[in-house]
Amino acid sequence: MLRVRAGYSFVLSGQATVPAILARAAGLTRRRWRGKHVGIFAKAVLMSRKPFLILQLRPEADAADDEFAAILRKGGLADARTRRIRLDQEALPQDLCLADYAGVIVGGGPGCVSDAPEDKSPVEARIEAQVMSLMPQITAEDFPYLGCCYGIGILGKHLQGDVSKVAYGEPVGTADCALTEAGRDDPLLDGLPPAFQAFVGHKEALQDLPPGCTHLISAPSCPYQMIRYGAHVYATQFHPEADGAGFETRINIYRHKGYFPPEAAQDLIAMCRAADVHAPEKILRNFVRRYGE
Repeated sequence: MLRVRAGYSFVLSGQATVPAILARAAGLTRRRWRGKHVGIFAKAVLMSRKPFLILQLRPEADAADDEFAAILRKGGLADARTRRIRLDQEALPQDLCLADYAGVIVGGGPGCVSDAPEDKSPVEARIEAQVMSLMPQITAEDFPYLGCCYGIGILGKHLQGDVSKVAYGEPVGTADCALTEAGRDDPLLDGLPPAFQAFVGHKEALQDLPPGCTHLISAPSCPYQMIRYGAHVYATQFHPEADGAGFETRINIYRHKGYFPPEAAQDLIAMCRAADVHAPEKILRNFVRRYGE
């Protein structure tokens, strides 16, 4: 974390001052670390930190843009500290190196990993294959990963867990979430209350806990709301980035995608406006703080 003390010096993680090389690059001495120079050092330190790789799976531009803005806002991320890839529009670079990033955040989308191959559109199949191609390295290296909604299906499928539509699909609305005993001790859930509401809306879900995973958050409507594989690979069934306004946007975009009867859209929007959903966003902020600062 970057901290400024009385406008005179910079401290990284409470231990060391900004490296002398940054001071020399800015042409400053310790006595001149003040005033207008604060911005120079802040920018230098910001640029020295690794960005987060944000992979988006939504082919609808308005939904993807709203989701990306929410991830930035709720995660406390500057656009410059991310690399955004919309997988409906571009493929992962062949030379992509996970070591260049602080972590990977995977957003939601209308696809289902449990659908038969012949039922997936070419775009859905390509998006899923691209994300799945990263999972062997992410899980083998225990690389920081946060999969949101679709992202839990991706992780579950890679781990050969049971992801299907047999049970635990949740209509668009809120889920009554609760921390498990393991969840109360997990650093990514620091600051969350024992019980809270989160926005959900999905057709498929984990039917059991995949091998090697820890169960962190449950709900009566869908038991596996958040899991962890190893120490740093996380996934949520709910949307940690979503608030009422964001879900209202998605309801309007996906009203004909089979998540709910189109005529129910206005009632769902009223529900979103009345819901008190704030706790889940702390997961995004904790992820950014833990792996990026």
